[in-house]
Amino acid sequence: MKLAPTVKLNNGYEMPILGLGTYNLKKSRCEAAVCHALEMGYRHIDTAYLYRNEGNIGKVLAKLIGDQKLKREQVFLVTKLWDIYHEPKMVKYACDMQLKLLGVDYIDLYLMHSPVGVDYISDEDLMPHENDQLRTNDVDYVDTYRSMEQLVHLGLVRSLGLSNFNANQLKRLLENCQITPASLQIECHPELVQIPLIELCKFHNITVVAYSPLGRPKACNPLPDYYTDSKLLALAAKYGKTPAQIILRYLIDIGTVPIPKAAQQDHLVENLDVFDFHLTPEELLQLKTFNTGRRIWKFEKAKNHQYYPY
Repeated sequence: MKLAPTVKLNNGYEMPILGLGTYNLKKSRCEAAVCHALEMGYRHIDTAYLYRNEGNIGKVLAKLIGDQKLKREQVFLVTKLWDIYHEPKMVKYACDMQLKLLGVDYIDLYLMHSPVGVDYISDEDLMPHENDQLRTNDVDYVDTYRSMEQLVHLGLVRSLGLSNFNANQLKRLLENCQITPASLQIECHPELVQIPLIELCKFHNITVVAYSPLGRPKACNPLPDYYTDSKLLALAAKYGKTPAQIILRYLIDIGTVPIPKAAQQDHLVENLDVFDFHLTPEELLQLKTFNTGRRIWKFEKAKNHQYYPY
């Protein structure tokens, strides 16, 4: 069994440098993927309240831990506070609910899913609308984060982090927090490598996690052009790897932690098989030429909000 190496977070906890993303994995498909992944050596699972699959992941963990195939402390479990729970008084309520769904008594890394607050109507209405507009509110993400800090003091969460924040928002939060975020999760793939933001995180010892690392979050989308680029194909031939494996290695070598989503067993195996080679500094520069700034996830429904990050 191959395990991913780990990176030490700024609070001393260790996080595997490659994880399984579970966005859009639902019900039995999610359970099968997570079960296969854990059995083959994945130790970092990323989910969110928004994905509606925390209960499925909890079921798999309960089974594998119950069968003594796995210990809770061997899994680095990441989930996220959804936007409807930004009111400070709602934060612990949401976290308690997620702990129950996951069937665990602590979360390894709890992220604020975005800086934008959305009105709470019910636990089921994740994107409440009025007249075709998303019902956002002006809750300050700093206040939300301060409530999240209490979860660490209570022992419910080990590490805190952010997702989809820009550099100015991160700087403002760092000036107003007690617990430095351990991680920032952002969209990151060959066409979108946000160098200044990654450098800012390095300066503050914040680990960057790369979501949608392969540039195609939905299998129905066409493969990005760079998959057939001669530079990428030449590297794949040189190292005896697939283009996807070269991309994952590239993201690891520039200091990020990719969390590719996979449901099929061959893809799960392929994505984990990237720890027996490194790219040279020249090769990293070649791959940086794909960085056009193309963003896949724009969250345009919130584009008029004061905390819209893009």
